Amino acid sequence: MEQDEKNVQTPEDPDEDIVSLYGQDGSKIDFIEIAGIAHKGNFYAILQPVELLEGMHDDEALVFKVSLNEEGQDKFEIELDEEIIDAVFAEYNRLLDNARRS
Repeated sequence: MEQDEKNVQTPEDPDEDIVSLYGQDGSKIDFIEIAGIAHKGNFYAILQPVELLEGMHDDEALVFKVSLNEEGQDKFEIELDEEIIDAVFAEYNRLLDNARRS
C-alpha cells in the first residue's frame, strides 16, 4: 500500500470494523480493524487485509499511522519503522493480556 493522501477511511457499514484504503492508482483494499493504539503522542491502527496479501499468514497484520488530512478525515500511512511496529504490537499484546485477566 503506497503512502498518499488517498488512504482515507471510508466505512461502508458503520457497524463493521472495516477500513477501505485506496492507493495512488485507485486500487481499493479492505482491512479489518484489529486495534487502535496510542504510542508516543501518535495514534496507530493495526489492520489486517480482508483478503490476505501474497505471503501473509492469517495471524499477521500491518501497522498504520493515523493522522487527519486537510478535510479532517483519517489518513492512514503504513508504518515502516520496525521499532515503532514492535512497540505498537507490544502495547496491543499487553492490553490483550490485561483484558483476558479481567
